Amino acid sequence: MEFIEKTLGQIIGDLAATRPDGLAFKFADRDYRRTWKEFDEETTLIAKGFMALGVQKDEKISMWATNTPEWMLTLFAAAKIGAVFVTVNTNYKSFELEYLLTQSDTKVLVMMGGFKDSNYVDIVEGLIPEIKDGKDGLVSNKRLPVLERVIFSDPGEAPKGFFPFEKLKELGKTVSDEEYYARYNSLTIHDIVNMQYTSGTTGFPKGVMLTHYNIVNNGKCIGDGMNFTQDDRLLICVPFFHCFGLVLAVMASITHGTAMVPIDHYSPLPVMKAISDNKCTAVHGVPTMFIAMLEHPKFSEFDFSSLRTGIMAGSPCPVEVMKQVVDKMNMKEIVIVFGQTEASPGCTMTTTTDSLEKRVSTVGKAFPGVECRIVDPETGEELPRGKAGEFCARGYNIMKGYYKMPEATAQAIDADGWLHSGDLCTEDEEGYFKVVGRIKDMIIRGGENIYPKEIEEFLYTLPQISDVQVVGVPSVQYGEEVMAFIILKQGETMTEEEVKAAVRANMARHKVPSYISFVDHFPVTASGKIQKFKLREQAIELLRLQDAANIETA
Repeated sequence: MEFIEKTLGQIIGDLAATRPDGLAFKFADRDYRRTWKEFDEETTLIAKGFMALGVQKDEKISMWATNTPEWMLTLFAAAKIGAVFVTVNTNYKSFELEYLLTQSDTKVLVMMGGFKDSNYVDIVEGLIPEIKDGKDGLVSNKRLPVLERVIFSDPGEAPKGFFPFEKLKELGKTVSDEEYYARYNSLTIHDIVNMQYTSGTTGFPKGVMLTHYNIVNNGKCIGDGMNFTQDDRLLICVPFFHCFGLVLAVMASITHGTAMVPIDHYSPLPVMKAISDNKCTAVHGVPTMFIAMLEHPKFSEFDFSSLRTGIMAGSPCPVEVMKQVVDKMNMKEIVIVFGQTEASPGCTMTTTTDSLEKRVSTVGKAFPGVECRIVDPETGEELPRGKAGEFCARGYNIMKGYYKMPEATAQAIDADGWLHSGDLCTEDEEGYFKVVGRIKDMIIRGGENIYPKEIEEFLYTLPQISDVQVVGVPSVQYGEEVMAFIILKQGETMTEEEVKAAVRANMARHKVPSYISFVDHFPVTASGKIQKFKLREQAIELLRLQDAANIETA
């Protein structure tokens, strides 16, 4: 593979010059359609607007929104002036948002009004009460000492005190081309362009620092693996804020001049209609998304004949689901990408030229420019092919580190530059990898990474609870679900719904335990260490999840 040595801004600029009238974006659910030239000009004006607000190189702009045009405009505008674009999970509540804004040193927050059961305006006004009495989104708050401004991205009138997104374009006209290009031309491909927050392997979420070179070339490799061209149209229903949306979708598209058809958020019926109406040739999704479409009562009413390829990833991919997508959705060239956010995120991939058997039963071979190996988790020694061990990767795609967390970075990336994934994998004689489990106890529910410790830490704050252990249990629909084993304090009572309601009010929806079990003790080793794997085994028996546990995945 020939590596791309350009920034995000330069790539869009090149497309504007070489394919000015080529379709860049056509949103499926709103009136927003742009050619590459139009998108380049619009993002430049908004980039100038951010400069007029005083945003400097390396300062953080956080984006809290679903798949909207403003999300995409903010990403590329920030990239053009060297600001670091911080993605915010749309399911976040107050506790998580405050942590991210503080830990990331966010200077500007761009946000929509809300999503599903979350009113973002209420949450922000709760964190920053004085914003309602302020002007132009300017804030000064002791809890968020670095945050200076809040921008409202929804069209129409902004809430009192918030800065309207459209005003960035007016401000942009006050910044000269000379000033803008002085900043634009000072950027390098190895500058950090994006921070993704992940639970990673230990503790609270960490900001994964990714460069232009990281994500552009990962996207290039992924697009190559799908044989993307300027004639393809990718329906994007996975969230932009994940690496799945940002890299596997957006970066794979811009590096191949592929048109993007985003939709605000995933829902099976609108997605199927968008594929059919826009004659999309590709669509990405986690297994849950494909299952919901295949099982939808109106599935047969839609035309999937235009589909060719796409990616199933984000959580272990059931072999039977892969086969159905190939047969019933015409995705004969569907592929799998495997990796983690810290690797930009792809490390291995199946491609359109692999046999169907390899594409449904493995996660493919190592990316060009990425070394992959399987090591003994205890000794670190490389294992022979066929033996299960920890998957490690090294190459251009590995993050610069976790923001302001050198110790956590050193735990994830060893002295020789190998990223330790925590995934148990095997490699066959042909170099294809297969995921067989996870060493650590991170839960992946429908593509969302959930770290049990974060939920446990919150549950420990409830006065009735003495001790708690959170584990992942098998799920046919989501791959895994969250289960909490709780020991109550003596004399205290609590219902399952009370526990769920407390989590729901303070944390993202996907972290609410699906199952609660009140117990008297936890299984422990002789030294007193809690055996989470035994709790998982108990849960499978208790909830009769044997069928879900036995689903074969790649």
